[in-house]
Order: sequence, then C-alpha cells, then structure tokens
Amino acid sequence: MKIQVINPNTNLAMTTRIRRAAEAVARPGTQILTCCPDDGPASIEGHFDEAIAAVGVLEEVRRGIAEGCDAHIIACFGDPGLLAARELARGPVIGIAEAAFHVASLLCMRFAVVTTLSRTRIIAEHLLRNYGMTGHCTSVRCVDVPVLGLEDMGDELIELIARQAIDARDHDGAGAIVLGCGGMADLPAKLSERVGLPVIDGVAAAVKLAEALCELGLGTSKHGDLAYPLAKPFTGRFKHFGN
Repeated sequence: MKIQVINPNTNLAMTTRIRRAAEAVARPGTQILTCCPDDGPASIEGHFDEAIAAVGVLEEVRRGIAEGCDAHIIACFGDPGLLAARELARGPVIGIAEAAFHVASLLCMRFAVVTTLSRTRIIAEHLLRNYGMTGHCTSVRCVDVPVLGLEDMGDELIELIARQAIDARDHDGAGAIVLGCGGMADLPAKLSERVGLPVIDGVAAAVKLAEALCELGLGTSKHGDLAYPLAKPFTGRFKHFGN
C-alpha cells in the first residue's frame, strides 16, 4: 500500500516532521510518500494562504496518482483543497482535521481543539460545522503562536498547549484534545502524559483511516459531485489541468 502525505505549505522542516509522524504509525507494508509543493506559502494561517495552497495540493495529488498512490492525505488542519482533490482521485483522500475530529468523537462525547493563531479559529469552526462535528466540540482554543514559530519552542510549546488543554478539560468538559496543526504532529504522546487525556494528531489518524479504507477496498465515490472533473480547456499556467 502506498500513501501520499502532502504538506500543503512549502516548509521542508515541517514536511520532515509530518513524515516521521506518518511513518511512526504506518503498518510495515505501508509505504509513506511525503511531499510539499514547490510553490506557495511557507505556512498556512488564513483563508488567503489556504486558497493559494489548494492549487499546490492538487498538483501533488496529480503526481501521486501518476506514481500509483493508493490514498492521499492533506496534512494541514484547514484541509485545503480537500473536495477538489477527491474529484481528481479514485483512492481515498483524507484531511487531517476531518480525520482527527472523527477519531476524537469515537473516544469521548466532546473534545476540544487546540490550534495556533486566534485568526484561524474560525477556519476550525467552519470545518466542525461542515463535518457535522460542532456538537462534539466544546471549544476551539488558540496558543497564539505562528506556525513557523512552533519549530523552536520545545517544552515551552508543550506547556502552552497543555495549559489550554487542561482548561478545556476542567472548565469545558472536554474528554480528548485534537491538535489543530500539522506542525504539532510530534507532540501527542508528551501532551497526553501532561494532560491526562487522549490527544489526537490528525496526521497519524489520517494514516490509519487511509490504511483501513484501502484494506476494505473502498475509494472515493465517482458518482455525483465527486465525479472526475468535467473535461474542458484550461489556459496559461493551469493548461496541464485541461481535458
């Protein structure tokens, strides 16, 4: 089984961290192919960044299909380009936010999300609504650290996230914590020990869901709105998407 894991930003250090998190949970027979676009934002922290990054995601999905990947994972918590990628692919395409929400809902009645900047809270809230998960989430909390600032914080970052998670546990009744950034993929074990709750990283959750769907022989439905895109000419830099 070959699973493509796409970091939608261009940060190579984060791509490496995501690859390690994916490989740590993958079955021995699963090959993880991790990539990121050549062009796009260095981090994704708003609607504008997501719109630009979505094109890079679709480019990577096309490459993954050509390389024979069985499933594709979008490793950004905004799940940029998810539905468009599902139109392109026959195999499962999983966003890490959607995966984390579903896994958390199997472990507790209500979970909390801890993400990066306050300006991205609305993006998480929109995803919760769109995925039918609003009733399962107590709160979306933010540590107000930019994505590119996560790399060098070490124990300070653990403490910032843990503080929000403990408040969600003690004051909101959260029974689990969803980490709201692909750049937090290496933190669940340390945070779970610190907070005393299940802590879900969407990268790991998406890998296990992708493996399960592939093993069940299930792929993206090509009936209705997720059917392959209609053939038509594209011009300019997007000409290769045409027909």
